[in-house]
Amino acid sequence: MAERTGVSLAGRASRAFGWSFANTLASRLGTLLIGVVLARVLGPSEFGIFAIAMVTLLAILSFNELGVSLAIVRWLDEPRSIAPTVNTVAVASSALLTAVVVLAAPWISTALGDVRATPVVQVLAASILINGLVATPAALLQREFMARQRMIADQLNSWLGALVSLALALAGWGAMSLAAGRIAGSVASAVVLLRWSPLPYRFGWDSTVARHLLSFGLPLAASSLVVFASGYADQVVVGATLGATALGFYALAFNLASWPVSIFSQPLRQVAPAALARLQHDPDAMRSTFVSVAGLLLAVAVPSCLAIAGAATPVVGFVYGEAWLPAAAVLAWLAAQAALRIWFELCYDYLVVLGRSRGLLAIQLAWFVAGVPAMLLGARLAGLGGVAAAQFLVTLVVVLGLYLWQLRRTGLRLTALARALWWPVLAGVGSGAAAFTIARLGLGHFAAGALAAAVACAVIGLLLLGQRRTLTLLRTEGTP
Repeated sequence: MAERTGVSLAGRASRAFGWSFANTLASRLGTLLIGVVLARVLGPSEFGIFAIAMVTLLAILSFNELGVSLAIVRWLDEPRSIAPTVNTVAVASSALLTAVVVLAAPWISTALGDVRATPVVQVLAASILINGLVATPAALLQREFMARQRMIADQLNSWLGALVSLALALAGWGAMSLAAGRIAGSVASAVVLLRWSPLPYRFGWDSTVARHLLSFGLPLAASSLVVFASGYADQVVVGATLGATALGFYALAFNLASWPVSIFSQPLRQVAPAALARLQHDPDAMRSTFVSVAGLLLAVAVPSCLAIAGAATPVVGFVYGEAWLPAAAVLAWLAAQAALRIWFELCYDYLVVLGRSRGLLAIQLAWFVAGVPAMLLGARLAGLGGVAAAQFLVTLVVVLGLYLWQLRRTGLRLTALARALWWPVLAGVGSGAAAFTIARLGLGHFAAGALAAAVACAVIGLLLLGQRRTLTLLRTEGTP
């Protein structure tokens, strides 16, 4: 699996990013209409019950295989020697966690606001085991920039899962329809990932390799768990303090706010760790590439996120209907926070490649410790909107500063980073202000949302036009 002769790392990474972006965009756009229908059919209460199950699942998936699969991506030598041990660790840990979730489902559901979520949590727990089974094949595809194959697997997962969920929802299955669809899509995707794995799937055990994997993976798994805790503590707070219906509103807003994260950050995360890892021999080139990618990423992400924040009411009203309008107060804050999340995820991957897993753990712990009291206070003072506002403020004030501190410790010059980012941030704020003004002109949900989107697209186009030299260099050379 050595790098192909005559094909540059930059070229492979660029093509992989293109496939990953198309994959994510097709998945999100393809399932949007189905998601809208499901939200309208199920309503906030049933949607909230499913949200309880999803929060549980995402918590476990954040550390499911103990972080060892990322060693496949980062491994400098041939991964064939470590893959069997990775498989053993990943499947054993996921099987244990699946059993724990099934047994603890009644307690988890009650703690998060509605005991009716118990069977949904138990069914969805099967995804934990499936995820562990395919952790190594997925990491191998990422390492080898096999984004086209990953796209097929992900599209099968998204489309089959959404269609099964829709059919069952229309048949009256309620929240269980979403869980059943998720399992159907996961199984089909797992079959494809196993089929296209660059290495044969087998189990094995090498105690020396296992010790190395766990020393690398456990701090990362702990960090990932705290990442989840800090990123999803708001939903836990809402479910526990305001109930499942409120969680339904909050989860819908969170899903909408996650659109830019999925479209812009997720494809990059399929490529960036492997590409940055192969620049470890040249720290200057690695830092330069990180700064350039950050500038391009935020040129698209910040205007998009802040436009959604400014036009939150028309977006929710047009897409999901008047019954879901309470979610708009949440979306305004969470969409603004999404711009920061996109930036943090790039920083996270960069720091992982540099082996700074303990520093990442410290950041996530601080996020959690500062965020939970703030969100509990926000829920008491202002309900749903108060929780979202508290989450955004902690992210802006505490977490941003900690990430900048960690980046500076790696030798990255913050002045160079500021030069790359100040213009996208300023233009994004202008895009958000314009969307906020448009939303209050009384144009109607569709017209206001469309006009705000047009302004954001114009801003993004101008920003990318100004960075065309960097785009060309990244495509052809790999480092600016």
